[in-house]
Amino acid sequence: MMQSITRSISRRLMLVVLATTFVALLISGTAMLVYDIRTYRDSWIDDLLTQADIVAEVSAATVAFDDPKAARENLALLRTRPNILEAAIYGPDGKLFATYFVDKSGDVKFPERPEWSGYRIEGDRISVFHRIVKNQEVVGTVYLRARYELLVRLKNYMLILASVMAGSLIFAALISTWLRAAFTKPILEITRVARNVMQRRDFSLRAQKSTEDEIGVLADAFNDMLNEVERRAKALEESNRILEHEMMERLGAEQALRVADRRKDEFLATLAHELRNPLAPLLNGIEILRAANTPPDVSQKARDIMERQLKQMVRLVDDLLDVSRITTGKLAVKKERVELQAIMRSAVESAGSFIEKCGHMLRTDMPVAPVYLDGDPVRLAQVFSNLLNNAAKYTNHGGHIVFAAALEQNRITVKVNDDGIGIAKEMLPRIFDMFTQADYSLERSHAGLGVGLSLSKRLIELHGGKIEACSEGVGRGSTFIVQLPAALRSGPSTDRQTGSSISPAAERHRILLADDNVDFATSMGTLLSAMGHDVRVTHDGAAALEVAAGFEPEFAFLDIGLPKLNGYELARRLREHPSTAGTVLVAVTGWGQEKDRALARQAGFDHHLVKPVEFAQIQAVLGTERRRDLKI
Repeated sequence: MMQSITRSISRRLMLVVLATTFVALLISGTAMLVYDIRTYRDSWIDDLLTQADIVAEVSAATVAFDDPKAARENLALLRTRPNILEAAIYGPDGKLFATYFVDKSGDVKFPERPEWSGYRIEGDRISVFHRIVKNQEVVGTVYLRARYELLVRLKNYMLILASVMAGSLIFAALISTWLRAAFTKPILEITRVARNVMQRRDFSLRAQKSTEDEIGVLADAFNDMLNEVERRAKALEESNRILEHEMMERLGAEQALRVADRRKDEFLATLAHELRNPLAPLLNGIEILRAANTPPDVSQKARDIMERQLKQMVRLVDDLLDVSRITTGKLAVKKERVELQAIMRSAVESAGSFIEKCGHMLRTDMPVAPVYLDGDPVRLAQVFSNLLNNAAKYTNHGGHIVFAAALEQNRITVKVNDDGIGIAKEMLPRIFDMFTQADYSLERSHAGLGVGLSLSKRLIELHGGKIEACSEGVGRGSTFIVQLPAALRSGPSTDRQTGSSISPAAERHRILLADDNVDFATSMGTLLSAMGHDVRVTHDGAAALEVAAGFEPEFAFLDIGLPKLNGYELARRLREHPSTAGTVLVAVTGWGQEKDRALARQAGFDHHLVKPVEFAQIQAVLGTERRRDLKI
């Protein structure tokens, strides 16, 4: 046969090719066999070391807390690894702590002492030792012993190698060509796109799909993954933008809270100062009136001072009530057809004395023809009076104030201009905020509470108008502009009684006073008695009911918060009794909201006076007819 081969060049060439191919396959197969044996050994060692590390991790606590039962349970989990024949855990003293073995005969010998961490191969067995470390301290050792089936793997590998060599000689070229066309090229395309995405951060790139098999599915999955990554990247960018925006809003809110807290402290300090100011003149006036042989003119002057300071305290209390109504949204107005000029005159009358006291020149400019609007005359006069008072407060002595109004296209414009201290540009946007003041200097003697402009703004808005402040800067004066809608049809203004001094009735009346504030009730009773009225004073509801039964008063001034029997119940019982059914009942209370007035009406009161009550209000009630007018 060898002769036939050597004689044929084609066979010789075939032999050379086959021999070369065979030798190449044999060398590569042998090299792969050696590599596989080494890889098998390394992978098996790594697997056992990993298993030992897992056992050490889960058993560290059991060894530390001396719990052999839990350690044996952990080792029993190795039954899922049938190649592991024996396992043990040694304590920190090197003694056996827990064991596990597959051989049920019991003929199992464990090393007496653990060795250092590592492995040892003995024939078809391989042993591993691994330290148990907890909190950087060695608390024990894990020991594993398993089968090392190298010969079985070597036999199986030889069979596989022979088959691969035979198949490789036949199909190598075909498979190589096919793999390149069907497998290698698409994978390289995906690799190229992935590299470009990582380098350029361009998630819009996509791998080109060339087949419909698993490689095509891989390309689709890779492209879908890029779509998801692109979507999440955009969502992350949007989330970052939202977080930045929310952070800015939170910083702004924190800053606003700090500003509000500072304004609150400033308001409380100003309130304490403003409330203390009237107390000293009141105390001085009391001492003057108490002193013997005080001249009549001095006594009158003291009374005037006390009246002014008391009105100042009443104004402060009214401002505080208005603050409460603003914050609770209960501030309301009662609109009626009124004349603008009458409101302006009322405001000038209210603020005129203060402007004159400050030494200012006031010039008013009103429309010649009557101008009407639908509004609350008291509240509008309060707004204009407040603006005039502010102009006087923040203008140095001898300044000029202009109070002007005009009608333009069914729109009323009222301006209050002064040449005072002006308003800084940074203050203009918040000049109408609660508790804001343009000047906190100690030299300014009339500071106020910082609620007037905020209240004025709210009142003007309730009338469907708007108010704005203008100033060219500090020291250059300021102008406040109020715009209100004019009435569509002109009409006469409502006649209102603006005077506070009402002549006392000529008749002598029977009057019942019931108030638990002894000083108020006693002083008011003294004044009424001095006017010639027959007065009875009580300090609780039960006593008032008892006195009224025999006294049959024509007028009864009743506090609401009376002990034993409150004012509402007292009024109901007086209405039920025949002798007091026609008595004019007047509620005298510190509660003045609309719901309080409604409760008073339901209880049977004819009038509702809010403390502090001026004597002129008492006189006005006594001037009414002895009947139930229900003028609450």
